Amino acid sequence: MPAGEEVPGGSGTPAAVLLDMDGTLVDTEGLWWQAVAAVAESLGRPLSPADLPHIHGRTIEDAAAHLLRNDPPAADGELVAEVIDRLTVAFAERVRRDLTVMPGAPELLADLAATAIPTALVSASPRSVVELVLPRLGHRFDLVIANEDTARGKPHPDPYLEAARRLGTPPSSCVAIEDSPTGIASATAAGCRVLVASPEAGLPSFDRVRRSLPS
Repeated sequence: MPAGEEVPGGSGTPAAVLLDMDGTLVDTEGLWWQAVAAVAESLGRPLSPADLPHIHGRTIEDAAAHLLRNDPPAADGELVAEVIDRLTVAFAERVRRDLTVMPGAPELLADLAATAIPTALVSASPRSVVELVLPRLGHRFDLVIANEDTARGKPHPDPYLEAARRLGTPPSSCVAIEDSPTGIASATAAGCRVLVASPEAGLPSFDRVRRSLPS
């Protein structure tokens, strides 16, 4: 799917704009990969490019399950919890030290804040990491959905369904901005219209976001 393409499109104003965090508003996907790679190495299970679909845009629980996939089905619960904790700490350390905001993100958030369109941050990251990022984004959101807020994370539709529910808007009236196949699948399954961001094309413009629903 080409970056910046809307699925499907139109000229109507959305009832709400739901924004992914990692890789969309802040450049953290590389930091996430580094964190998982460090933990994987310590477990004697170094990552390869084949692991990317199981890491990119996935929750910490999913990444931990992937790292422990060759363990017995009844893997020690303490080991699973330990790997989740180690991934959380490793990711948070890198976010605290090396976080950068994506070009165009402050401007898009400022434009959205100047309108009456509600916004939600919908992240697969744990709230402890989201809280590190919010000050860098000016906390310009009416709602924040973190990994702990739904029973299932992306690529399941739950995070976007929950965001729409809390904002009191039908998912079909919402526009989601995402960068990863996992996040796109989540927002699409929820029934949102999707705009795709990428490092090459950047974030969609405010005008594109504002006119992204059928009129």
